[in-house]
Amino acid sequence: MSPNAAAKETFFAPEAPETGKLYNFIEAHAQKNGAKPRPQFFLSGAGEGDQVELPYEIYEVLVKAVDAMRKGQAVTLTPRSMTLTTQQAAELLGVTRPTLVRLLDTGKIPYEKPGTHRRVKLEDVLDFKEVRKAEQYAALDSLGDIEDENPASVVEDMKEAKKEAARRRQRAPK
Repeated sequence: MSPNAAAKETFFAPEAPETGKLYNFIEAHAQKNGAKPRPQFFLSGAGEGDQVELPYEIYEVLVKAVDAMRKGQAVTLTPRSMTLTTQQAAELLGVTRPTLVRLLDTGKIPYEKPGTHRRVKLEDVLDFKEVRKAEQYAALDSLGDIEDENPASVVEDMKEAKKEAARRRQRAPK
């Protein structure tokens, strides 16, 4: 077993009543305060005043973990430094393995090749995923407010964008 695999932990769902109470509390809090408020939660110890505020990021992890466990799913925590195979990285990005290999070969995602197989750091895959998401949102923003435009011109703009994407794909190194 590799050192990275040893650091990975999987937590299985406890009985439904335990996660149900916690999930109900979180949901009730969200409903009471409106859509996804930025709540302030604390981790409490046994003694009075023995508590620490949970950072929002940890709260979000807790909410996702409790929701998964409520559904009977296991939750796995994985260090960002873990290495992935090209197949695992492709699945994480939602692309085919050949597409991922092209991204590696063009330098869009760094990788290591200790032997005959490429290895990709989870952190690099997640960073690429965030950059790609930002680019997609920027592309959507660049379309502007289409409600005020003539539908025919929007269709024409979309056709031009599709042609440009095809041209870029043809020019991309393979």
